[in-house]
Amino acid sequence: MTSPVRVVVADDHPVYRSGLVDAVAQRPELELVAACANGRDAQERILALSPDAALLDVRMGDHDGLSILDALVAARSRTRVVFLSAFEDGALVHRALTAGAAGYLSKETDRDEICDALLRAVAGELVVSRKLPAALVSHMRLQGAPGSRFGAREREVMRLTAQGLSGPEIAERLGIGATTVKTYLQRVYRKLDVTDRAAMVAEAMRRGLVT
Repeated sequence: MTSPVRVVVADDHPVYRSGLVDAVAQRPELELVAACANGRDAQERILALSPDAALLDVRMGDHDGLSILDALVAARSRTRVVFLSAFEDGALVHRALTAGAAGYLSKETDRDEICDALLRAVAGELVVSRKLPAALVSHMRLQGAPGSRFGAREREVMRLTAQGLSGPEIAERLGIGATTVKTYLQRVYRKLDVTDRAAMVAEAMRRGLVT
């Protein structure tokens, strides 16, 4: 059997944190290795335990999620970070994803969807709540026009991937085959010199290609 995905949860709100712990515990594909009430503890536990994924509140008083992410990136941690937040600010979402986060979810997201998102993030996908992309896209439109070396379909696939759509969902939205979507993704990966969706979206945002 495949080993469960090891998860660290961190949120400074005890009731919400308890709900996340219960949700993870109910999923056999996930294994909770630590539940933290503050950012400093979360950073220490992640670096010590090297979990597959970390589910972090963006805003924690002593040491926020973005600071934790920066420390993990600096330490070359392989832990995939998924943020939870009540804040739907496009600039904040952009900052998190370009800094290396594997996902950004609204705190209104259903608990089962959060668990599904963790599994998808560990599999290499970028996960974003469906209600967040509008704010993100609005922010990105201020960052400049997309580069000319990417075709219209490639840019569209990048945009939809940044919105959190899966390959089959992109295929349905664009009216093309799932295999064709994979072909476009592979082309974009090569052009951006990345190997997975999360890295693709982060690099595309950094370059101002997602609008």
